[in-house]
Amino acid sequence: MASRWYKDGLRFECTQCGRCCTGAPGYVWLTRAEITELAELLGLAVEQFTKRFVRKVGRRYSLKEKANNDCVFFDGGCTVYSARPRQCRTYPFWPENLKSPQAWDDVAQECPGVGTGKLYPPEEIQIILRRDGEAAS
Repeated sequence: MASRWYKDGLRFECTQCGRCCTGAPGYVWLTRAEITELAELLGLAVEQFTKRFVRKVGRRYSLKEKANNDCVFFDGGCTVYSARPRQCRTYPFWPENLKSPQAWDDVAQECPGVGTGKLYPPEEIQIILRRDGEAAS
């Protein structure tokens, strides 16, 4: 742990600016449990929710995007913030963003919450990474 470049921890607080939710095509991977939770939040049957908001990519499921590549649930802010998927909840603590100080600085250029707010100790970051890895499998 001591060899990690972020051994003193990293600060982050979501500002709900939406920059991580808009503009670029990509995938927001979903588990079946997340699909169920989102459907319940919106008062929809799982089948209705899935048909309207989910696309199948290979053997996995992802949220659909709007024509402009924004997340389908972004409307000036996240409209499902309390039930957002794990992938969204763990941002910016993704492996690719933590591989080096430069990678973290690159994220900070786009995300105003990086470097502010709560100090996440390295142990907590590792727990987030492990949980995110579990979601991907």
